[in-house]
Amino acid sequence: MIGYYVHHRGDGHVTRAASIAARFGAGQVTGLSSLPRPDGWEGGWIELARDDDEAAGEAAEPAAGGALHWAPLHHPGLRERMGQIAAWVRDAAPALVVVDVSVEVSVAVRAMGVPVVVMGMPGDRRDAAHQLAYRVADAIVAPWPGWADPLAGGAAWRAKTHAVGAISRFDGRSPGAALPPLDGRRRVLVLSGRGGTGLTAEALAAAERATPDWAWTALGPPGDRWVADPWPRLLDADVVITHAGQNAIADLAAARRPAVVIPQARPHAEQRAMAAALRESDLAIVRDTWPAAGAWPDLLARAAGRDGGRWARWNDGAGAARAASVLDLLSTAASHACAPR
Repeated sequence: MIGYYVHHRGDGHVTRAASIAARFGAGQVTGLSSLPRPDGWEGGWIELARDDDEAAGEAAEPAAGGALHWAPLHHPGLRERMGQIAAWVRDAAPALVVVDVSVEVSVAVRAMGVPVVVMGMPGDRRDAAHQLAYRVADAIVAPWPGWADPLAGGAAWRAKTHAVGAISRFDGRSPGAALPPLDGRRRVLVLSGRGGTGLTAEALAAAERATPDWAWTALGPPGDRWVADPWPRLLDADVVITHAGQNAIADLAAARRPAVVIPQARPHAEQRAMAAALRESDLAIVRDTWPAAGAWPDLLARAAGRDGGRWARWNDGAGAARAASVLDLLSTAASHACAPR
């Protein structure tokens, strides 16, 4: 049995967990999260109490003097949440628990004598709390290719880090050529993360006015248009404009689409680190901020001329399978180590 803790912010953690868990047989992986069970999840699912309600905002010492990230004192939701996790670990006796991501859960599970696998995150993770999670982890799974190095603070733990490549919910689907121009216009797709964006409706409209030869579609803020499965729109696009979130980049790479990447402000400079890796490897055109309207005609033309097939260097479609293989090996080794002799 493998436990899999899934952070509840955004969509990326749960879609990544589902991609990896699908490589195991039914019932082999139990999810633990404040999120509801995702569609298609075949194993068990423990829906955890929330620890981020209004009461948490008034709680004292949430960082425990800098050793942790979120452990507010005397918060009933946190107490219930950690109790649920501990009760499941006690009763299920898992071979290991994957944590994506929480320093507090990593430490608690390891303190119960269970091996922990932490999912690596890009950005500056040299703070004491992240380093504690990496220290107690038996392994770190990094969802980026081995030649990339978007994790500042990971050098000390390289020996137990497994870079498996990007993991996309669309791995296994076949990318194809973009559709013929629409009314003589090529297509541009804007992907904006639901975690927040600096893009405004005015800036988006100005870019569209400056490029009459392009048909624009925007998904996410500042608008309210969203689709559960953007794969067809990715395939239709001649150019994709996206933030630099891990899963957006993984999905884009799976579709092999030329792209303009504009990182958004996130804790630990996560997206800046991702964008830097893409810029250094020349996988996408990267801009630090949304360009002025007049820059877009040339920018889209240059992006459209790029070879989207280069994205195979970032995502070859086998990242989830490699991650599952790492977990399988570690869980088997842990089970053998615990077997009576």
